[in-house]
Amino acid sequence: MAIIGLFGLTTLAAFAGAGTILRILFPAASLVVAIFLYFRAPILYNGFNWWIWFLTPLLRRIADYNSSYDPLSLMLTAPYFVTLVTLVTFHKNLPKARQQGNIPFVLAAVAVIYSFLIGLVSNSPVTVARALLDWLPPVLFGLHLAINWRNYPEISQNTQRVFVWGTLVTGCYGIYQYMVAPLWDRFWLENVGLVSFGLPEPQGIRVWSTMNGPAPFASVMLAGLLLLFSDKEQLRVPAAIAGYLAFLLSLVAGRWGAWFIGLLVLMSSLKSHLQMRLIITIIVMTLCVLPLTTIEPFSDVINTRLETLTNVQDDSSFSARTGTYQSSLGIALSQIPGKGLGGTWVVASGGNAERVALDSGVLDAFFTLGWFGALPYLGSMILLLFSQFQGSETSSDVFAGAARAITLSLFATLILAPFMTGLSGLVLWGFLGMGLAANKYHRYQRFIQREATVNRLNERGIFFQKRASNSLE
Repeated sequence: MAIIGLFGLTTLAAFAGAGTILRILFPAASLVVAIFLYFRAPILYNGFNWWIWFLTPLLRRIADYNSSYDPLSLMLTAPYFVTLVTLVTFHKNLPKARQQGNIPFVLAAVAVIYSFLIGLVSNSPVTVARALLDWLPPVLFGLHLAINWRNYPEISQNTQRVFVWGTLVTGCYGIYQYMVAPLWDRFWLENVGLVSFGLPEPQGIRVWSTMNGPAPFASVMLAGLLLLFSDKEQLRVPAAIAGYLAFLLSLVAGRWGAWFIGLLVLMSSLKSHLQMRLIITIIVMTLCVLPLTTIEPFSDVINTRLETLTNVQDDSSFSARTGTYQSSLGIALSQIPGKGLGGTWVVASGGNAERVALDSGVLDAFFTLGWFGALPYLGSMILLLFSQFQGSETSSDVFAGAARAITLSLFATLILAPFMTGLSGLVLWGFLGMGLAANKYHRYQRFIQREATVNRLNERGIFFQKRASNSLE
């Protein structure tokens, strides 16, 4: 009820023109609800954390349209505050991190804190604080999920449900956004002036749905669409139709490639009977989605983007990334201590912090964290990825297979975009945490089964010994 009440009242207030009040009240109320759920309903806290990231940007745009544009984007601090509640988990379990097998998360967090200290010396406090909100919460949330591995069945089920509904809701809104271009979305796009997000007109927007940009939206869709393969509910069919179409309309080709990598990983990591079920699901979803991509007004924009992938000379995105690498790779790799958090941000004339585009997670890591921070940070990711493929206990767990597919697909395309921060980072680090939790849970279950088997054998052995003794008497 607290979650429904928060979103419901915020939506009413946003349409009523109370945007100025919501800029302070909504983040504060979100934090209160998060603290309540963290201690009283931990499983619901997990779902609330995802939904607050999914929906807050849309609520902000509606509130701004009905009042006035907020260049500081204060409402957008709500998701960060909600996730930062997991600092409690970090504080409680830090002394036991080695014993629990969570050192990679601690190393990544230490790398971010190191970069934060460097940033305080070198950069503006505003940009340092803003960058800290992007880098630290995803790592903390991943650690929180890994530590709560005993609740893995409930958390995985909750996450599955959230992403299925999230794919349906945000996918439907994404299609509506493309066809209609709602007034609040036009208003926001005109104020931020990001030409890469499309034109503020119907069929001119690069879909970002309820979120804050095409790239974060595409990251969520990538995860949601891969998780649909592990879902057995009938809702997955309409969710797939809306999700795939909106995913394509986001025009984020890097995430399209990541999704394909994830699909291959998912198929290869499951047992043969689950692979057959997955193939049937792929065929059904293809038959449902493919016809929609061949009709107007969708086919033209999607086919145009696909054509640029086959001819990289006409791909402005590829050209921009190539130029970025040529001009920035040497500079990034020469940053031994790093520029610190905030080094890739500038303070605009309105007082808000704006991120300088670095179309590569590798460049961003070395530029911001330096060698001292990037090596433990990226190394932690690699260790966590490797741990997800150890053992065969999770080969029958389709959700764990989807988590592996999501994390490996995002990591494999890290060179194309900075997936480690913000909402994209939450997806990456969150499913790294879920993957580790799955391994711990299934290993523990196997240990319990072995212990039970040994106990039964021991009891049977004692029984036969008594029978033999009695027969001798």
